[in-house]
Amino acid sequence: MARRTPSAPELHRRAVATYVAAGGEESVQRVITAVQSLTKKLDQWYVRQLADLDMTAGEWAVVTSLAKAGEPLTPSQLADLTNVAPSSMTHRLDKLAGRGLIERTPDDTNRTRVFVSLTEEGWQLFSLAIRGSDVVESDVLQDLSDRERGELARLLEVVIDRLDDIDA
Repeated sequence: MARRTPSAPELHRRAVATYVAAGGEESVQRVITAVQSLTKKLDQWYVRQLADLDMTAGEWAVVTSLAKAGEPLTPSQLADLTNVAPSSMTHRLDKLAGRGLIERTPDDTNRTRVFVSLTEEGWQLFSLAIRGSDVVESDVLQDLSDRERGELARLLEVVIDRLDDIDA
């Protein structure tokens, strides 16, 4: 007889129970396990979305870094932001430039440096991906009212504000 796949809530309950049995504090384990489960599920969807956009996760990291920066960045800055070696960044930038998503502009004050920015086509791809993600992310949160979403966001932002203070 085939075993049925446990539901997401069932997997969550099992995981929390296991961590609590091992000595974890229940309220902490409920929150952290929920965040991890949500992240895992969304990441699965994002991987499919990137495949549909014919883009690797590394290329997407460059596009999002440029979009969030709101100004041109150097390849070294992009390598730091995306945690890759400068040589890997050069390859990513070559691919993105070949697709017309980014442009390199020489620095007028330093001839050895270039700045990288999104082209209009790059911004349009970023915007398309964000709108597509927003549909799925809204579906994930559909059972929460606007007030509950705001409260959840506020509580998670409190946790995020402390992340730099934690040595992990």
